[in-house]
Amino acid sequence: MKRKKTLKRPIVSFILLTNIIFWPLFLLVGAASMLVFPSVIFDILFCISSWSSTFAFFILFKRIYPEQRFIEFVKDKFKNKLKLSVAIIAIMIQVLIFGVIVFIVSSNTSGAGSIYTISSFGMLIYFFFRNLLSGPLGEELGWRGFAQNELQKKYSPLKASIIIGFWWGMWHLPIWFTTGLMGIELIKYIVFFMISIIATKIMMTAFYNLNQNLVIPIIIHQFFNFFIGIINGNVIDLIMYSAILYCIVAVILIVINPKKVLYE
Repeated sequence: MKRKKTLKRPIVSFILLTNIIFWPLFLLVGAASMLVFPSVIFDILFCISSWSSTFAFFILFKRIYPEQRFIEFVKDKFKNKLKLSVAIIAIMIQVLIFGVIVFIVSSNTSGAGSIYTISSFGMLIYFFFRNLLSGPLGEELGWRGFAQNELQKKYSPLKASIIIGFWWGMWHLPIWFTTGLMGIELIKYIVFFMISIIATKIMMTAFYNLNQNLVIPIIIHQFFNFFIGIINGNVIDLIMYSAILYCIVAVILIVINPKKVLYE
């Protein structure tokens, strides 16, 4: 039996295939919205589309790591004991960011209506787990578990984070045009979105390299999406606040560089 040749540019192939898979899946999500399908159907399709990077990585896996088994690769990303101190610090940073954004939004509102998008505990739990099943669980294996680690073989973790963060942000391109924004407002949203994504990616890398367990970036991704999703405010303002605050965190991590996790 003839063995397949390994990919010469696995990360490029991964990014291209991730987008090729994502676009038609996201079109299905858009169709479900326009046809006013039940929200549960929309949510299921949305979750499936967010797994495009995992689907791409699975398809390419044997061309990238011909001697490994996919399931063993996945297990390896979770094998290290989770350091609670690392997870708690990452969560507390994001809770602080959430608190600052809530304070700013509440200070800028007239008092009419809630500053939160969810009004019941049941819906809060539903949104938490829907969010977890989409972005955090669907994206981290491919973008962090594979692409980030693979690129770190050639570049420093910081440079790899900026590269992967940029392409991870660009992967969201179809979503930008569902915001309803146009012109300068859309440009502002895209710029702040990309800044927040890259800054968050640097934070993910720093904490992941301290523990080497994929649960860490999953947690950071989960709380980034979850917190910003439950605040009721102007979308450009929310993404701008996130961009500024996560940038501050990223700069602090770059400066203090705990255990040199961003440079070695």
